Amino acid sequence: MESAEFDWSLLQNYLVKNAPPSVYYIPNIITKEEEEYLIKYIYDAPKPKWTNLSNRRLQDYGGIPHKNGLIPDSIPAWLLPFLDRVSDIGVFGRKKSTQLRANHCLINEYKPGQGIMPHFDGPLFTPIITTITCNSHSVLEFRNNNVDRDIVCKLILERGSLVIITDDMYSKYLHSIDEIDTDIIDSTIANIEQSSVKLGDVLKRGTRISLTIRNVPRVIKTNLFKLKRRII
Repeated sequence: MESAEFDWSLLQNYLVKNAPPSVYYIPNIITKEEEEYLIKYIYDAPKPKWTNLSNRRLQDYGGIPHKNGLIPDSIPAWLLPFLDRVSDIGVFGRKKSTQLRANHCLINEYKPGQGIMPHFDGPLFTPIITTITCNSHSVLEFRNNNVDRDIVCKLILERGSLVIITDDMYSKYLHSIDEIDTDIIDSTIANIEQSSVKLGDVLKRGTRISLTIRNVPRVIKTNLFKLKRRII
């Protein structure tokens, strides 16, 4: 099945030129009112919807990623417009005449001092990460995949922004969030010119909510509800 590449030149104004290929940073992809709307629904979710990890907690929408593909589940109506907003940019490409759409959203809550270890997102997903940041900023670090794990660059992720990561930045460099509660803006921040921060700023982290919106190309022909019924 043939797929068509997205014309990345359409996002040229958002390209982070001080980072390896390729990162695009779009400030204010959502309004303050939309951010408040999202946060309300995220925190109104029933307690069982949260998965608690040692350094953060999360919610999964769209289904469960599995080594064989996505075990699909419905995406709530309050979340769909934001997946559509990212999909409509066109970054997931096309298959034949159909534009590929986001079909999975991972929502993470990071309290001050929480983060995530250096990692790759892996081959299950279309090799593009798109993340909306809500409620507080964070700093995303990219590191070489070697013994030293030395830093290649960092990105400031401001509330309301969208970051798009692809090419080498997706497949070659590990990404992580340091477990600290204060960020000092220095010359390693590759997208400083596209942000509202300046060198020397000291930023205290609040509780950040991130929405990582992705496309899983392979969808298993069942759904989570039917799978749960079989297990019961």
